[in-house]
Order: sequence, then C-alpha cells, then structure tokens
Amino acid sequence: MNLVPIRSTIAHIWRTAGGLAVLAITIAILGTIARADPLPSWREGPVKNAIVDFVGRVTRVGHADFVPQAERIATFDNDGTLWSEQPIPVQAFFLIDRVKTLAAKNEALRDRQPFKALLEGDLKALHDMGSKGIAELFFSTHAGMTVEAFDELARDWMRTAKHPETGRNFSKMTYQPQLELLEYLRANGFKTYIVSGGGVEFMRAFSEELYGIPREQVIGSSLKLRFVIRDNRAVLVKVAEAESVDDREAKPEHIGQFIGRRPIFAFGNSDGDFEMLQYVLAGSGLLLALLLHHDDANREVAYDRDFKISPLSKALDKAEKCGIKLVSMQRDWKTVFHPSVD
Repeated sequence: MNLVPIRSTIAHIWRTAGGLAVLAITIAILGTIARADPLPSWREGPVKNAIVDFVGRVTRVGHADFVPQAERIATFDNDGTLWSEQPIPVQAFFLIDRVKTLAAKNEALRDRQPFKALLEGDLKALHDMGSKGIAELFFSTHAGMTVEAFDELARDWMRTAKHPETGRNFSKMTYQPQLELLEYLRANGFKTYIVSGGGVEFMRAFSEELYGIPREQVIGSSLKLRFVIRDNRAVLVKVAEAESVDDREAKPEHIGQFIGRRPIFAFGNSDGDFEMLQYVLAGSGLLLALLLHHDDANREVAYDRDFKISPLSKALDKAEKCGIKLVSMQRDWKTVFHPSVD
C-alpha cells in the first residue's frame, strides 16, 4: 500500500485542524488498513471464509489451534494451481522451443518421434505422453548443460516467450487469487513451498520473481547431476537420467525428504496432488487442503477428467470424503488473471 498520500493528508490536517483531528483521522485510517481485505480477488463464501478462519486460528497466540511459526508450512502445486497449464503446461512450450533449436543444429531430429510431433505442433501427441513422458523428454533435451547455463536459458525464455493463444507473456498467466493467497500466508508467518511435477531447475528460474518463493523452497522433478571440472571450474552438469519425477506419492515423500516437516496447508488441482493433500490432512491440529477445479470456460478453460497430462478424476471424486475443500474457479474467484489482463 502506498502510504505517501496518507502522510500528506495527515500533515495537511495537522496544519489546519490541530493534533486532535490528526489523532482521530489516524485511528480511522489505521482501522481501515486493518480491515483491508487480504484476498480481494476471492469471492465471499465458504472457501474464502475457511482460509481466513484457518489462518486466524493457527496464528492467534493462546488459541487452542495456535501453531508456532516454524511449523507453518504451506505447499502448492504449480501447473494448473499457480498458473495456467492450458492447452499444455508452460514447460512444454519451453520444450518445443528447445527442440526447434536442437533440430536446427541436427536435422536428423526432424524425422524422429517424438521430436517430429513437437516440431509439427502436434499437441495431441504431447497430451498422450502424459506428465511423466513430457518430463523425460524435457530431461533428454537439456542433458550436458550446467545448472547455471540452464538457469540462464530458462530466464531468457521467460522474459520474451508468449502464450500462443492469449498473446500474453507467460509470466502474466499466473492466477491473481493465488498470488494474493501466497502473500497472505507469508504475512502471517507461513513458509511457502512449490511441490510440483515440473522440472525443478525450470521453476527455480522464475519462482522468486513470479511467486516470491525462493529457489531453495522449490521441489520438483529432476535430472541427476554430476560434479565435473569444466574449463578449470567446478560445476554441476545435468545428466540424461531422471533423478525423480515429483508426482503423486512422490510428492509427500519429497516433502519429508526436503522439508522435514508435515505441512499444515496444501493446494493442488489434479490427481497428481491427491497424495500430498492426503498427507497434510493426516497430520495433527487444524489443517487445510484445497483442490482447484477448473470449471470456468469463459475466463479460462473448463477441464478435469479428460485432460490426459494432468487429470482431475480420483481426487475430485474423493475430495469431500477425505476432507479436501473444493475451490471452484467460477464461483470462488472474482478474477482469474491480473485485472490488467483478465
């Protein structure tokens, strides 16, 4: 919030009406600030109320549900939860551009599958590969690069690449309600993590700039790394062999391995997140697990069971029974993307 106008107003009142007026106006302003809606892009209703109530109870010292700050861990999926994954995940667009670059240097790739399908823009082939297949292909096209070189490549791509259907830079495909939620949680002492099936180095290239989440708080699918001396410098090089694919049961396993605490809050959007949500709700104390349902065909894309890359089927059927709160994009969000692009 810009406080400069507020200070100017207070100074003017002080000169014209005296200290008592200043005191009264200041109290009113502070009261307004205190009552400011931390989640303005969320519609009033059961879901928003549940979030605000949850945060209020776990942060209120002396309350039965109070959680020490060190234990306030929140985990978020990325694709389809924090930004759009339609018609394919952002990383897949990055992969297509990478394959085009490699094919320009090696013409033999143009007639080899699945490279041929990517070069021809065959999105159905990508859908049929599923998230694991895309991850494995992604790994194979970046083997041999140092971690630093890949980070630079991904950053450069993110600065200029645009979504082919909306024409927006991919950084503008983030969900405004989720950006507000991340800030709201952090303002209340939560540590926020990304736990996603996307490539970990790819997400780390932009996680802090887009979401305010430091790269060390990003967990994702990864290639094996090898320590080598290259040009008289010690570096880590990506090897064409998967270290892990961060999906389904691997998500809670990696949370235990890399975070070391069971989260008290989690947010996902697909069957690939179901085990993470289950893991959170198996903890003790007050807990909250949310599942985003893409049911808004007007402002984004309505999809769930038939999206082969990242379907929402089992989790959708079992959410209520498991205590997972379903978030409707259509009903619960006032806006989807930032108002300047929505």
